[in-house]
This record gives sequence, C-alpha cells and structure tokens, in this order.
Amino acid sequence: MTEAVLRRLRIGILVVAIGISVLAVVLVLGAWRNDRTIEADRGTATAEVLSAGSLRSAISFVTPDGANRNPPLGVLYPTNLTVGQRIEVEYAKSDPDLVRVAGRNASVALIPAGSVIVVTWLLAGPMIWYLRKRESATRLPKPDTSS
Repeated sequence: MTEAVLRRLRIGILVVAIGISVLAVVLVLGAWRNDRTIEADRGTATAEVLSAGSLRSAISFVTPDGANRNPPLGVLYPTNLTVGQRIEVEYAKSDPDLVRVAGRNASVALIPAGSVIVVTWLLAGPMIWYLRKRESATRLPKPDTSS
C-alpha cells in the first residue's frame, strides 16, 4: 500500500474511534439530562411491565389525574424487569412519557458507555500504531542497488 492510502486508512480509523467515543459520552449526557428533568418535577407511580427487554421495556401506569400512561419509548434503565412485574417508577410531571425505574439513574449507563470506549480504543489503538509504522516504513529511502 502507498503512504497516502495508509495515511487515509489510519485517519479513517481514528475518526471512527473518536466518533464512537463521542456518541458514548453523548449517551451518558443524555441520560443525565433526562434524570435532571425528572428530578426537577418528579412524580411517582406504580407501573406494570408489559414487555421486557435489555434495551427497551414497555410499561403502563396511572398518573394522579387518572390518565393511563404507556410511554412510547418505554422506561429508562429497564434491565432485569420481567413481564407482569409491578415496579415503582419516577416520571417528569411536565412530560409523563419521560419515565425511569425508581432508584435508578444515569450512573447505570457509565459502565456500558465506558466499556464501549475502552473496547473501541483497544481495537483502534493497535491498528493506528501498525498503520503509522507501515506508513513511516514506506517513507524510508530505498537502498541504491545500482552500483
């Protein structure tokens, strides 16, 4: 491969690794922002788990005004929930579709996001180092064998 191709490949890997890292940080910041919104105007309720998954769980709960709520995006921090389970939830009174499992917060997103960042750089780092080494090797002058 030519020096230019190696350089483009190295920069591409670097851009992708930085992008993944930024997205992981934005995920944690978004979770933190949601928590602040809930804390600022918190309501509590008992909810029933309608469907359970590791990334999304659907719930149904009733607010004090008697409205039945089924948040379209599910509940925040849904791990370890089972269908039919009754759980305590906290929601933003100003936006009852913003709901989290009571007692959970953005700190549960730190380990997964941190793991994604670490794995990304464990993969990208050696590739970038190897490509940089190959790139500098292509810059070395070729020995003169004409004499």
